[in-house]
Amino acid sequence: MQESTSKEKVLKKVRKALIQKTKNPYPNLDNDSKIYSASDEFLDVLFAEEFTKVSGQFVYCENENECIELLTALTKEREWDSFHSSDKKILEMLEKGKLKSTTSEADFIKSEVGITFCEYLSARTGSILISSKQASGRRLSVFPPVHITVAYTSQLVYDIKEALTGLKNKYGESFPSMIATITGPSRSADIEKTLVMGAHGPKEVYVFLIDDNS
Repeated sequence: MQESTSKEKVLKKVRKALIQKTKNPYPNLDNDSKIYSASDEFLDVLFAEEFTKVSGQFVYCENENECIELLTALTKEREWDSFHSSDKKILEMLEKGKLKSTTSEADFIKSEVGITFCEYLSARTGSILISSKQASGRRLSVFPPVHITVAYTSQLVYDIKEALTGLKNKYGESFPSMIATITGPSRSADIEKTLVMGAHGPKEVYVFLIDDNS
């Protein structure tokens, strides 16, 4: 009989481990208590502070109409030609502001600005939490050089843990296959320790936060 290969030996150990359950070595480990102390600041203020620290661009909007107005003004200032989006509500907002948009796959490669919703905003880290369950999918927040997130104050949570709990409650057994956090523009200092913006994703990241709690 031929000797088992290294791969077969490893797989045999894995199968054995799956059959024979190991007792939890830390049965009294506390996974529920909060790790970070709560902040006295309002979540929108805290998020804006942390987000701008990582070179994010923050825009506060009192309502959806103001969001459209401010987005229109920014579009004219930056001379953007059009937006790429997959979210029906965002496309309606863009149309209301008479802003050119596209959903065409053929136009995706040329997209200058991608605009999406998000799942949550983490105030403590200034992060945007997105998932593959959103209409925008996996690519739109990564490929275009400018990424705009439209979010609501009701989506603000203190930290990532609260956001993940919210996702679990929202999707239940149908949990997203991809969850990611965006904390400012993409950056890298791998080459000669020189900071390069937009190395692996957007060079600019905006959050338009709409107040829906008033």
